[in-house]
Amino acid sequence: MDGVAVTAEGFGLKGPRGWAFRGIDLTAEPGALIAVAGPSGSGRTSLLLALTGRMKASEGTATVGGARLPKQLAAVRRFSAPANVDGVTDLDPALTVGEHLRERALLQSRFGDSVRALLWPREERAAAARLRIDTALAAAGLDREALPKGARTAVRDLERLEALRLSIALALIGRPRLLAVDDLDLKLSDAERTEAWALLRSLAAAGTTVVAVCSEAPEDAVTVSTRPEAGTDETSEETTDAFAETGRA
Repeated sequence: MDGVAVTAEGFGLKGPRGWAFRGIDLTAEPGALIAVAGPSGSGRTSLLLALTGRMKASEGTATVGGARLPKQLAAVRRFSAPANVDGVTDLDPALTVGEHLRERALLQSRFGDSVRALLWPREERAAAARLRIDTALAAAGLDREALPKGARTAVRDLERLEALRLSIALALIGRPRLLAVDDLDLKLSDAERTEAWALLRSLAAAGTTVVAVCSEAPEDAVTVSTRPEAGTDETSEETTDAFAETGRA
Protein backbone atom coordinates (compact mmCIF):
# COMPACT_ATOMS: atom_id res chain seq x y z
CA MET A 1 0.00 0.00 0.00
CA ASP A 2 1.41 3.39 -1.03
CA GLY A 3 1.65 6.03 1.66
CA VAL A 4 0.45 9.62 1.46
CA ALA A 5 2.16 12.98 1.62
CA VAL A 6 1.23 15.12 4.63
CA THR A 7 1.55 18.89 4.80
CA ALA A 8 0.20 21.46 7.24
CA GLU A 9 0.40 25.22 7.51
CA GLY A 10 -0.77 27.17 10.54
CA PHE A 11 -2.85 24.16 11.57
CA GLY A 12 -4.72 24.57 14.85
CA LEU A 13 -7.68 23.32 16.85
CA LYS A 14 -9.52 25.35 19.49
CA GLY A 15 -12.00 23.92 21.97
CA PRO A 16 -14.21 25.43 24.68
CA ARG A 17 -11.23 25.64 27.06
CA GLY A 18 -8.65 27.01 24.69
CA TRP A 19 -6.27 25.80 22.00
CA ALA A 20 -5.52 22.09 21.90
CA PHE A 21 -2.74 22.83 19.40
CA ARG A 22 -1.87 25.76 17.19
CA GLY A 23 0.61 26.94 14.57
CA ILE A 24 1.55 23.48 13.29
CA ASP A 25 3.64 23.44 10.12
CA LEU A 26 4.61 20.12 8.57
CA THR A 27 5.95 18.69 5.32
CA ALA A 28 6.38 14.93 4.90
CA GLU A 29 6.70 12.72 1.84
CA PRO A 30 4.74 9.49 1.27
CA GLY A 31 6.13 6.69 3.41
CA ALA A 32 7.58 9.09 5.98
CA LEU A 33 7.85 8.39 9.70
CA ILE A 34 6.35 11.44 11.43
CA ALA A 35 6.79 11.98 15.16
CA VAL A 36 4.41 14.22 17.10
CA ALA A 37 6.53 15.01 20.13
CA GLY A 38 5.69 16.78 23.34
CA PRO A 39 4.61 16.23 26.93
CA SER A 40 1.22 14.80 27.85
CA GLY A 41 -1.47 17.46 27.69
CA SER A 42 0.16 19.46 24.90
CA GLY A 43 -2.37 18.56 22.20
CA ARG A 44 -0.51 15.61 20.68
CA THR A 45 -3.51 13.28 20.45
CA SER A 46 -5.77 16.03 19.12
CA LEU A 47 -3.25 16.72 16.35
CA LEU A 48 -3.03 13.00 15.56
CA LEU A 49 -6.81 12.76 15.24
CA ALA A 50 -7.02 15.96 13.21
CA LEU A 51 -4.48 14.70 10.68
CA THR A 52 -6.51 11.51 10.22
CA GLY A 53 -9.80 13.35 9.73
CA ARG A 54 -11.23 12.37 13.13
CA MET A 55 -11.22 15.90 14.55
CA LYS A 56 -11.95 19.17 12.75
CA ALA A 57 -9.29 21.86 12.88
CA SER A 58 -10.25 25.45 13.65
CA GLU A 59 -7.61 27.33 11.67
CA GLY A 60 -5.00 26.78 9.03
CA THR A 61 -4.97 23.96 6.48
CA ALA A 62 -3.50 20.53 5.97
CA THR A 63 -3.31 18.28 2.94
CA VAL A 64 -3.23 14.54 3.45
CA GLY A 65 -3.02 12.34 0.40
CA GLY A 66 -4.37 15.17 -1.75
CA ALA A 67 -7.41 15.70 0.50
CA ARG A 68 -7.74 19.12 2.12
CA LEU A 69 -8.39 19.51 5.82
CA PRO A 70 -10.57 20.52 7.53
CA LYS A 71 -13.02 20.32 4.60
CA GLN A 72 -12.46 16.74 3.40
CA LEU A 73 -12.53 14.84 6.68
CA ALA A 74 -14.39 11.83 5.29
CA ALA A 75 -11.93 11.42 2.43
CA VAL A 76 -8.98 11.26 4.84
CA ARG A 77 -10.78 8.83 7.15
CA ARG A 78 -11.20 6.40 4.26
CA PHE A 79 -7.46 5.80 3.85
CA SER A 80 -6.19 6.38 7.39
CA ALA A 81 -6.39 4.32 10.57
CA PRO A 82 -5.69 5.19 14.22
CA ALA A 83 -4.13 2.75 16.67
CA ASN A 84 -3.58 2.75 20.42
CA VAL A 85 -5.74 5.86 20.93
CA ASP A 86 -7.29 5.89 24.39
CA GLY A 87 -11.06 6.30 24.16
CA VAL A 88 -11.06 5.66 20.41
CA THR A 89 -9.45 2.30 19.61
CA ASP A 90 -9.55 0.70 23.06
CA LEU A 91 -8.99 -3.05 23.26
CA ASP A 92 -11.56 -5.00 25.26
CA PRO A 93 -9.61 -6.69 28.07
CA ALA A 94 -12.16 -9.54 28.25
CA LEU A 95 -11.82 -10.48 24.58
CA THR A 96 -9.06 -12.69 23.24
CA VAL A 97 -6.53 -11.74 20.60
CA GLY A 98 -8.26 -14.02 18.10
CA GLU A 99 -11.68 -12.53 18.82
CA HIS A 100 -10.39 -8.99 18.25
CA LEU A 101 -8.80 -9.99 14.96
CA ARG A 102 -11.85 -11.86 13.66
CA GLU A 103 -14.16 -9.01 14.63
CA ARG A 104 -12.02 -6.42 12.86
CA ALA A 105 -11.70 -8.57 9.72
CA LEU A 106 -15.49 -9.03 9.68
CA LEU A 107 -16.13 -5.30 10.03
CA GLN A 108 -13.62 -4.61 7.28
CA SER A 109 -15.28 -7.06 4.90
CA ARG A 110 -18.75 -5.69 5.68
CA PHE A 111 -18.05 -1.97 5.61
CA GLY A 112 -14.58 -1.35 4.25
CA ASP A 113 -14.29 -3.54 1.16
CA SER A 114 -16.01 -3.37 -2.20
CA VAL A 115 -19.57 -4.56 -2.67
CA ARG A 116 -18.26 -7.16 -5.13
CA ALA A 117 -16.21 -8.80 -2.36
CA LEU A 118 -19.43 -9.40 -0.38
CA LEU A 119 -20.65 -11.59 -3.24
CA TRP A 120 -17.70 -13.98 -3.05
CA PRO A 121 -18.43 -17.54 -1.87
CA ARG A 122 -18.13 -17.96 1.90
CA GLU A 123 -14.95 -20.02 1.59
CA GLU A 124 -13.26 -17.32 -0.46
CA ARG A 125 -14.31 -14.61 1.98
CA ALA A 126 -12.98 -16.66 4.91
CA ALA A 127 -9.68 -17.29 3.14
CA ALA A 128 -9.34 -13.60 2.30
CA ALA A 129 -9.99 -12.67 5.95
CA ARG A 130 -7.36 -15.13 7.20
CA LEU A 131 -4.82 -13.79 4.72
CA ARG A 132 -5.56 -10.21 5.75
CA ILE A 133 -5.17 -11.07 9.44
CA ASP A 134 -1.94 -13.01 8.88
CA THR A 135 -0.50 -10.17 6.79
CA ALA A 136 -1.37 -7.57 9.43
CA LEU A 137 0.08 -9.66 12.25
CA ALA A 138 3.31 -10.21 10.35
CA ALA A 139 3.64 -6.49 9.63
CA ALA A 140 2.97 -5.65 13.30
CA GLY A 141 5.44 -8.30 14.49
CA LEU A 142 2.90 -10.10 16.67
CA ASP A 143 3.34 -13.88 16.83
CA ARG A 144 0.14 -15.48 18.10
CA GLU A 145 1.88 -18.77 18.82
CA ALA A 146 4.33 -17.03 21.16
CA LEU A 147 1.52 -15.73 23.38
CA PRO A 148 0.69 -17.63 26.62
CA LYS A 149 -2.49 -19.17 25.18
CA GLY A 150 -1.96 -18.44 21.51
CA ALA A 151 -4.86 -16.67 19.84
CA ARG A 152 -6.98 -17.51 22.91
CA THR A 153 -4.88 -15.19 25.08
CA ALA A 154 -7.07 -12.49 26.64
CA VAL A 155 -6.07 -8.89 26.08
CA ARG A 156 -5.77 -8.38 29.84
CA ASP A 157 -2.90 -10.89 29.84
CA LEU A 158 -0.85 -9.12 27.17
CA GLU A 159 2.30 -7.21 27.93
CA ARG A 160 2.29 -3.52 27.04
CA LEU A 161 4.33 -3.98 23.84
CA GLU A 162 2.18 -6.95 22.78
CA ALA A 163 -0.99 -4.89 23.23
CA LEU A 164 0.56 -2.10 21.17
CA ARG A 165 1.41 -4.56 18.38
CA LEU A 166 -2.15 -5.93 18.47
CA SER A 167 -3.66 -2.46 18.19
CA ILE A 168 -1.41 -1.71 15.23
CA ALA A 169 -2.27 -5.06 13.61
CA LEU A 170 -5.98 -4.28 13.93
CA ALA A 171 -5.45 -0.94 12.22
CA LEU A 172 -3.43 -2.59 9.45
CA ILE A 173 -6.25 -4.99 8.60
CA GLY A 174 -7.86 -2.07 6.76
CA ARG A 175 -4.66 -1.59 4.72
CA PRO A 176 -4.39 2.13 5.50
CA ARG A 177 -2.13 4.47 3.58
CA LEU A 178 -1.71 6.51 6.76
CA LEU A 179 -1.27 4.82 10.15
CA ALA A 180 -1.57 6.99 13.27
CA VAL A 181 -0.26 5.56 16.56
CA ASP A 182 -0.86 7.34 19.85
CA ASP A 183 1.36 7.16 22.98
CA LEU A 184 3.94 4.97 21.28
CA ASP A 185 6.52 5.11 24.06
CA LEU A 186 4.16 5.24 27.05
CA LYS A 187 5.16 2.79 29.81
CA LEU A 188 7.76 1.06 27.65
CA SER A 189 11.28 0.18 28.74
CA ASP A 190 14.19 1.48 26.71
CA ALA A 191 14.50 -1.87 24.93
CA GLU A 192 10.77 -2.00 24.20
CA ARG A 193 10.82 1.58 22.93
CA THR A 194 13.59 0.62 20.52
CA GLU A 195 11.47 -2.30 19.28
CA ALA A 196 8.42 -0.08 18.85
CA TRP A 197 10.28 2.46 16.74
CA ALA A 198 11.86 -0.34 14.70
CA LEU A 199 8.35 -1.61 13.97
CA LEU A 200 7.16 1.79 12.75
CA ARG A 201 10.28 2.21 10.62
CA SER A 202 9.59 -1.13 8.95
CA LEU A 203 6.01 -0.07 8.15
CA ALA A 204 7.20 3.23 6.73
CA ALA A 205 9.89 1.46 4.71
CA ALA A 206 7.17 -0.77 3.24
CA GLY A 207 5.37 2.35 2.01
CA THR A 208 2.83 3.30 4.69
CA THR A 209 3.03 6.83 6.03
CA VAL A 210 3.22 6.63 9.83
CA VAL A 211 2.40 9.31 12.40
CA ALA A 212 3.30 8.52 16.02
CA VAL A 213 2.74 10.46 19.23
CA CYS A 214 5.72 10.25 21.56
CA SER A 215 7.46 12.03 24.41
CA GLU A 216 10.80 12.00 22.58
CA ALA A 217 11.25 11.72 18.81
CA PRO A 218 14.02 9.70 17.12
CA GLU A 219 16.51 11.60 15.00
CA ASP A 220 15.41 9.99 11.74
CA ALA A 221 11.75 11.03 12.04
CA VAL A 222 10.04 14.09 10.57
CA THR A 223 9.28 15.80 13.85
CA VAL A 224 6.54 18.25 14.78
CA SER A 225 6.41 19.53 18.35
CA THR A 226 3.33 20.59 20.27
CA ARG A 227 3.60 23.44 22.75
CA PRO A 228 2.48 22.64 26.31
CA GLU A 229 1.78 26.29 27.11
CA ALA A 230 -0.91 26.36 24.42
CA GLY A 231 -2.40 22.98 25.18
CA THR A 232 -5.38 21.56 26.96
CA ASP A 233 -5.80 18.25 28.74
CA GLU A 234 -5.68 15.58 26.00
CA THR A 235 -7.64 13.13 28.12
CA SER A 236 -10.48 15.59 28.76
CA GLU A 237 -14.04 15.21 27.56
CA GLU A 238 -13.29 18.03 25.12
CA THR A 239 -11.13 15.76 22.99
CA THR A 240 -13.65 12.90 23.12
CA ASP A 241 -16.58 15.17 22.24
CA ALA A 242 -14.76 16.80 19.34
CA PHE A 243 -13.83 13.38 17.97
CA ALA A 244 -17.41 12.12 18.28
CA GLU A 245 -18.64 14.96 16.06
CA THR A 246 -16.65 13.61 13.09
CA GLY A 247 -17.55 9.92 13.42
CA ARG A 248 -15.84 6.84 14.81
CA ALA A 249 -12.59 5.26 13.70
